[in-house]
Amino acid sequence: MDSLPHLHLLKGSREFFPALTQAIDGARLEIRLETYIFDFHAGSLSVAQALEGAAKRGVFVYLIVDGVGTPVVPAEWLKRWQFAGVHLLVFDPVGAGALWYPSRWRRLHRKLCVIDQEIGFCGGINILDDHYNPQTRKSLPEARLDFAVQISGPCVNPLLKEMQTTWQRLESAQALKNTKIIESIKRLNKENRLWFHLQKLRDAFRPQPFSRRRQSAHCKLVLRDNLRHRNSIANSYLKAFERAGKEIYIASAFFLPQDRMLKSLIQAAKRGVSVTLLLQGHYEFVLPYRAARQIYGKLLEAGVQIVEYQLTYLHAKVACVDSAWSTVGSSNLDPLSLLLAREANLVIKDQAFNANLKEQLKAAILHGGVRVDPEAYLSRGFGDRILDRASFWLMKLAIFVSGQHYTCEPF
Repeated sequence: MDSLPHLHLLKGSREFFPALTQAIDGARLEIRLETYIFDFHAGSLSVAQALEGAAKRGVFVYLIVDGVGTPVVPAEWLKRWQFAGVHLLVFDPVGAGALWYPSRWRRLHRKLCVIDQEIGFCGGINILDDHYNPQTRKSLPEARLDFAVQISGPCVNPLLKEMQTTWQRLESAQALKNTKIIESIKRLNKENRLWFHLQKLRDAFRPQPFSRRRQSAHCKLVLRDNLRHRNSIANSYLKAFERAGKEIYIASAFFLPQDRMLKSLIQAAKRGVSVTLLLQGHYEFVLPYRAARQIYGKLLEAGVQIVEYQLTYLHAKVACVDSAWSTVGSSNLDPLSLLLAREANLVIKDQAFNANLKEQLKAAILHGGVRVDPEAYLSRGFGDRILDRASFWLMKLAIFVSGQHYTCEPF
């Protein structure tokens, strides 16, 4: 029988970075880290230095960053990491203007780390200091609101296996590109589905370097990708909403879920479940913020409480349902996360963890949230209504251009 996992909720980089660097400093064999953004200012430098130090003392360090989230690694750090022996891969490196092409919107958005096959991290926190704003290159007066989980026990093994597989795929793709075996990235994408299934068949007969322990019933890794796990994260939310009997708390930086998820939340509220959404109020990007406001109407009418977080940027992607079910991860409840990006969430069934996360969300609502008043929303000005609707349809257009079908209708 699997032992229970050890779970530690971490709030923001001020808690995440010390825990991560302590684990890295204690590494003996191997470190695997994936992140969308790896920044090199303020507190994030401690992680870069820890990886360098680990590699210098002989630990195998494997780092993957996303080509959009981390478009450039400073030359100084490339040189330092190369000298130390850090292995670095960039997921789909793109040049300026490449994001005008919808085929490049499939990003590696997850944030994962496994150290010595024993300690794991999963959440929404990039390697980016809470108080640093990379857009303005200035300090934020208040820290971003975000969460991660440090784990040990049975749930670490699925994280490790997934990160090993991702590294192998990227390394193979890079080798193919470098040796000119394929003519173009377009051809590689066409062959990717067949190649993936051949890899799975080969892996089924390959001796595994690490034991294959089943996932703990208390902690499960849930992925979203474009092959085997297209709807896994969305389905995990839906099952939790359908079973909810008392309360649902959701914090999502970007919120534009599919119809079935909206309907599930509305149905939960109508059957007496207390549903609270903590969404962006102090926003970074106006388009998704305005698009989200277009769907407030039916939610408010059903009795869903919507709170906009005004204190600082909301970057959290977490939820609590009743007294045991929780999720913490990288996936927002919006089209980019639920349709395009590679995401990773932990689904946790633990009363103590649930209570801790719920208290953190309640504190954020109390100290930084402003409740959306249904009457004020309905009586908002004509200009606001036009901006909300236009933003919503621009988001729909972007989804259509990407070649995806995403059912979300305005209310």
